[in-house]
Amino acid sequence: MDAYRDQYATLFHDGKKVVLLAVSADSAPALASWASDRQYPFRFLSDPDGKVGRLYGAYEPKYRLDNRTLFVIGPDGKISYVAAPFEEIDPTAYEGLKRAVDSATR
Repeated sequence: MDAYRDQYATLFHDGKKVVLLAVSADSAPALASWASDRQYPFRFLSDPDGKVGRLYGAYEPKYRLDNRTLFVIGPDGKISYVAAPFEEIDPTAYEGLKRAVDSATR
């Protein structure tokens, strides 16, 4: 998540025309505390029972958590890009993400 924070201005246009939501199976209080401590400029959504993850095919029932699937959803409400899983340690993954966000916000 630090990479999203550190590249927020570049990847997500500093939040202009872009909303970044991170969904996790962690509790809302834990996420709020963590987000505050790490100074993340985006919102976290708590999905403790995996309902959202199941809807989008991003829930791992064996581990009871949402996996690192990344979606870009365009202004029309349709998914325009999926990285399943998003390889956060690969710098080229962020290049692809930037292109997808740029394309969706034109």
